[in-house]
Amino acid sequence: MSSEAINQEQVVVHGTPVVAGIAYAPAAWTQRPPLPPASAPDLPEDEREAEIEAFDRAAAAVAERLLQRAEAAEEHAAEVLTMTAGLAKDKGWRREIVKAIKTGVPAIQATMAATEKFVLLFEKAGGLMAERTTDLRDVRDRVIARLQGNPEPGIPVRDHPIVLLGDDLSPADTAGLDRNDYVAIVTQGGGPTSHTSIIARQLGIPCIVAARELELIPEGAEVLVDASVGTVTMGVPAAEAERLVAEDSARLELVRAWRGPGQTQDGVPVQLLANVQDGPTARTAADGQAEGIGLFRTELLFLDTATEPSVAEQAGSYGEVFSAFPEGKVVVRTLDAGSDKPVPFATLAEEANPALGVRGIRVTGHNPELLTHQLDAIAEASKKNPGTDVWVMAPMISTVPEAKWFAGLCRERGLKAGIMIEVPAAVILIDRFIEVVDFVSIGTNDLTQYTMAADRMSPHLAEYTDPWQPAVLELIQWTADSGRQHDVPAGVCGEAAADPLLACVLIGMGITSLSMASSAVPAVGAQLSQVTFAQCQAAAEAVREAEDSGQARALARQALGLA
Repeated sequence: MSSEAINQEQVVVHGTPVVAGIAYAPAAWTQRPPLPPASAPDLPEDEREAEIEAFDRAAAAVAERLLQRAEAAEEHAAEVLTMTAGLAKDKGWRREIVKAIKTGVPAIQATMAATEKFVLLFEKAGGLMAERTTDLRDVRDRVIARLQGNPEPGIPVRDHPIVLLGDDLSPADTAGLDRNDYVAIVTQGGGPTSHTSIIARQLGIPCIVAARELELIPEGAEVLVDASVGTVTMGVPAAEAERLVAEDSARLELVRAWRGPGQTQDGVPVQLLANVQDGPTARTAADGQAEGIGLFRTELLFLDTATEPSVAEQAGSYGEVFSAFPEGKVVVRTLDAGSDKPVPFATLAEEANPALGVRGIRVTGHNPELLTHQLDAIAEASKKNPGTDVWVMAPMISTVPEAKWFAGLCRERGLKAGIMIEVPAAVILIDRFIEVVDFVSIGTNDLTQYTMAADRMSPHLAEYTDPWQPAVLELIQWTADSGRQHDVPAGVCGEAAADPLLACVLIGMGITSLSMASSAVPAVGAQLSQVTFAQCQAAAEAVREAEDSGQARALARQALGLA
């Protein structure tokens, strides 16, 4: 069927918008390669060692290629590619495969069986671990391709720009996309905080996830993607589609031209900060438009070692980040181990539900010195970088005594003490919490997950894990109100801060700072520069009338004059 015939009938598919933008191009589907048969004749015993060596070569080649791509990527994409490369080198996965090969199972079938075993374990763990199933299956497919002597699987390549459609995308595929070739991404699975969403936001590619009826869009159909509202439309007249794309291009020009500091159209200042994980990402942020760091994730130093790094080692690593902003603000989050970030010497080996288990501040229950050592290191690095305004916050705080204890430890070391607002219990008693700390920072990813009782990585629950959910917005408003009443800064450092439209609502609520991937800062800053503070306040008030996330977006756009 020709694309002209395909486009005669108008079809609209709805999904959850995660990266705003409008694009028009032919649709191209990406499909994972079909798997070989699950069973095969047993290997003769004298061929088994060679088969193990063949698997090791294939896995090593996959890991090396992913690491090479990580070196060329930035921020979250680099982190995810590095973690995916780690799956290809995982000792437990290899041990399972080698064990099977030694019994006569060919490497391809052994790889398939071991992968499904680990997928079941990841799915049982839930949370972000469940998201790793996409990564692991991607590694499986790449290893199998090399064992077969074929090129590693990838996304479709065309000689013209395309809208990329798929059930879901692996981080390895998403990280390598060029916006000039892939003008939009639409997936049936995924969620607002999935790796695909985060990387698409970093790359500035319009993205919609959880588009349940996406299969209605055939290969080659010309589609208009409006990732501001979450629609994919087939059958739009070309002239109308091109007009809408041109209008969106004007918005993109504003983003490219925007320079900080952040402020509304009428000059109300807005502190725009960056999320970083180490010295290189901090320097990238410093080279951009961020005024400082609103979330320094310290986990990276702990994930790649079998023993706790020394205070001196930690201080050196933290100092690299502090030195990137010698006169700026840096908010350090203490170790958020557990759930998707297991640390061998810190977290429990097995938990039935890690997302609701021993993670964040709770790790100190059986390892209290881990926190005191980290605070000692932060204090030491702070003294060596006296111009940096260092703030420290603890994750997963859920009781007032926890907050008091943590604040006391920080103040003993001359550090500003804050807490993450991720657990609804902290919002319910926000006035008590906020009296004992110097600041609070809302982690919207987890706050949304726990408020809506929905795994934020489940592809089936994207509409529930959307930070535009009215209940989540109400909790953010309560926190902002308490901060204003007690004159305590209340920031947002979850993925919600990187949504330009939601950023306006948050500022209207009274949020004092927004922290996001450094690449997202210009889009947020440009949007804020186009609206007044009064409009932001009107949007914040309007969303309180919404019944669902879609209506909340619509009401906000109307209040901001963007409808």
